[in-house]
Amino acid sequence: MRRDKNKSWGGRFAEGPKEAVAAYTQSQSYDRVLAEHDIRASKAHAGMLGDVGVLTPEETRKIREGLDRVLAEIREKNFVWKPELEDVHMNVEARLTELIGDVGKKLHTGRSRNDQVGLTFRLYVADQLVLWRQYAVTLCDVLLQRASRHIDDILPGCTHLQPAQPVSLAQHLLAYAWMLRRDVQRLDDALKRVRVSPLGAAALAGATYPLKPQNVAQEVGFAEIFGNSLDAVSDRDFVLESLFCASTIMMHLSRLCEEIILWANPAFNFVQLPDSYSTGSSIMPQKKNPDVAELMRGKTGRVYGALTAMFTVMKALPLAYNRDMQEDKEAFLDADNTVKASLQIMAGMLDALTFRVDRMREACAAGFLNATELADYLTNKGVPFRDAHHSTGQAVSVAENQGKRLEDLSLRELQAIDARIGEDVYAALDYATAVNRRETPGGTGPQSVARQLEQLGQWIAAGDASGVATQEATPEDSGDNRRMEPVVD
Repeated sequence: MRRDKNKSWGGRFAEGPKEAVAAYTQSQSYDRVLAEHDIRASKAHAGMLGDVGVLTPEETRKIREGLDRVLAEIREKNFVWKPELEDVHMNVEARLTELIGDVGKKLHTGRSRNDQVGLTFRLYVADQLVLWRQYAVTLCDVLLQRASRHIDDILPGCTHLQPAQPVSLAQHLLAYAWMLRRDVQRLDDALKRVRVSPLGAAALAGATYPLKPQNVAQEVGFAEIFGNSLDAVSDRDFVLESLFCASTIMMHLSRLCEEIILWANPAFNFVQLPDSYSTGSSIMPQKKNPDVAELMRGKTGRVYGALTAMFTVMKALPLAYNRDMQEDKEAFLDADNTVKASLQIMAGMLDALTFRVDRMREACAAGFLNATELADYLTNKGVPFRDAHHSTGQAVSVAENQGKRLEDLSLRELQAIDARIGEDVYAALDYATAVNRRETPGGTGPQSVARQLEQLGQWIAAGDASGVATQEATPEDSGDNRRMEPVVD
């Protein structure tokens, strides 16, 4: 490689890196997805340099217009990427200089690739987090729509994966809606820390030019600037926090996948999988496999891996910038694609699922799900709860030994356990009654479920669940080629 092959730093070196080393250290093959964000940040930087007099008005105009031309080439796929220029930033700057001449070389005045990369990536991460929240809200809305149809349908609620108490199917679905609402709230909170501009920190110590970092932050839509130049260029906890949000979203999706997988098993038969979200077996013609849910459950570990990888990258880095931090891009980009695809696909799958509410109701008869009702019945008769609990346990034992359900025991058998049990016990042991009686806040009773639907619906409609990006992001902007529109009721 010639001395001048890489003009961003080649002047110090008599020769360039070996071909294998150049391939090992380059990032332009994947960070080119940041091109629009780099140009956005560079236009803001050029405008600020003009404001403080480092560039003349004419130079500022030429640079900003030249960057628009570069952006047009990228969007039209006419841009020629040069691997020897290492990354997206140098590719954009080199092309700018080709288009407008030496004035393009003035763009980098007062900044380093350290703070340039930091701002570019923060812009990109912020836009993707807005997409995550939009897709999470859409999925939340799908859950609300499905739940609203099943307020009166019941199924066994479980603890330890064992039948515990009957609950409304709507209540079960809304549990995941509340999880997603918290996911959105976490994203909103993380965005406050992502949207901090590091531009002006330069390499690590700040700059000698009369820069106004606030101007850059304002133009790109960030509310804050860095407080310490060393921290600004060596910080990647905004990536870590974003990946934590991604991991939590995927964990919630994985739990829902696990239930769909179990419910689709003929032993449960609680759901019928749509053909479009299932696959068959190469040898067993009867099989209908929940492969989409299984893959999503598996991809959760992939996102966890990105978070763990970034923690490992950052754990021993001295101040300030270190090249190790280049690893943040691929980790985030992969997690980003996984989260966006998973949220959208889950929305479509949930919308297309058929719930076998008849099987759910039948399953309530197994496992003595109304045992707590008998204990509460006795408590309301004046029996101390611990005694009521003991007597109910005896009743369960009697029924189990006879292969009966609690409600199948005769009044004589029940009164042999506690004489205070009367004919009205059978109404209390009804599974639907058990659900309908639980109207405490957040409970499974129909009025409580209706309040939850109203609360979540108001949250979505009020705009708390709408995007908060300063510039709306689209899947095309992110380079995500796995876009899938969810089907919503």
